[in-house]
Amino acid sequence: MDRETRVFAESYFRGLRGRPAGGVGASPGRVDFIERPDSFSYADFFKGYLLPNVPCVFSSAFTEGWGSRRHWVTAAGKPDFEHLLRKYGEVVVPVANCGVREYNSNPKEQMLLRDYIGYWKDYIQGGCSSPRGCLYLKDWHLCRDSLAEDVFTLPMYFSSDWLNEYWDTLDVDDYRFIYMGPAGTWSPFHADIFRSFSWSVNICGRKKWFFFPPGQEEALRDCHGGLPYDVTSPALLDSQLYPMREHCSPPLEVTQEAGEMVFVPSGWHHQVHNLDDTISINHNWVNGCNLANMWHFLQQELLAVQQEVSEWRDTMPDWHQHCQVIMRSCSGINFEEFYHFLKIIAERRLLLLAKGMGHGEVEDSQDTWLGRQQAAFDVSRIAEVLASVVAHPDFQRLDTSMFSLQPEELLQQLEEVMVTTASL
Repeated sequence: MDRETRVFAESYFRGLRGRPAGGVGASPGRVDFIERPDSFSYADFFKGYLLPNVPCVFSSAFTEGWGSRRHWVTAAGKPDFEHLLRKYGEVVVPVANCGVREYNSNPKEQMLLRDYIGYWKDYIQGGCSSPRGCLYLKDWHLCRDSLAEDVFTLPMYFSSDWLNEYWDTLDVDDYRFIYMGPAGTWSPFHADIFRSFSWSVNICGRKKWFFFPPGQEEALRDCHGGLPYDVTSPALLDSQLYPMREHCSPPLEVTQEAGEMVFVPSGWHHQVHNLDDTISINHNWVNGCNLANMWHFLQQELLAVQQEVSEWRDTMPDWHQHCQVIMRSCSGINFEEFYHFLKIIAERRLLLLAKGMGHGEVEDSQDTWLGRQQAAFDVSRIAEVLASVVAHPDFQRLDTSMFSLQPEELLQQLEEVMVTTASL
């Protein structure tokens, strides 16, 4: 990040006055297609798409050097099953059944990749049909495996990725995934975890995307308040079942070709269908641009839990703590872990600034494209959100006595550094 971009971004967030970025708004009407890597900078992406929180598609030129595009695909542009079997055949992978609805998702099972590819071959030979149903390999954490070398190169546009930086520090999880499946596999209507951004690259095959900007999903709720499972279902035409449907704008539709990369903004609900035999690489990520969105989402999640168990509030000892436990079970994170997430990222940025790292240098062995301007911007965003966290009544109910650094102390450190970096 250069200084001009940082000044632009900080002015943008001051104008929001603490509101989540990219909130309720009209559809942009179209999705931009970015053709050439040599004429599209990090600042172009940051100002044009990340801050305004709108989708875009990058051409296949941005991924042409990836190992997966060379090795995982046949000359005919199909999945290279034989290579995948040799390289990963004995790896256990998660597989969802697209033909079965379990709440608003699909049930999953674990199987060896060689067994899934065997199923996939049979599915193709059976005319895109199988007595086992329509199975979709989803959320395979290949990137945590040493076998993942030379699969892809992280695009610089997505390199400020706090979510995976945090989990890599803990060395227990990540939000980097491989998806693969035959034509007809799909992902139901949803918004990404924690209201994260995501990016998705088709290694081969094509996908059809349906995008709805934040707020539009409210008009898609049924008469019971539930969101649809499938936005292409004829049931949505039933005005008694979906009384607000007429107030929803048509979705933005994108057909993603092989090699192309889709940027999914924070809080945009979407649904995705594989039009061909398809393999894709997908990351979820959070940074200073959507951190407030994540915090807003977590507050909503806690409120939903509290409302669900409100009848036990007066009789259950430690009711507030139980709500945090339930929230973590349902959402994958609670207020305490969110603070530790902020703390780890903050400490790494403070260390980077203390070292005086120059623009464009890479921090230790991470794929984190961070200079001092980016680090200073990150500190300002963490400070704003942390101030809101510290002031939240439910956070104040947590026992923070065993925290290695008290939240108020961390906030003070961040605010002091913001003063010293103001003229950076």
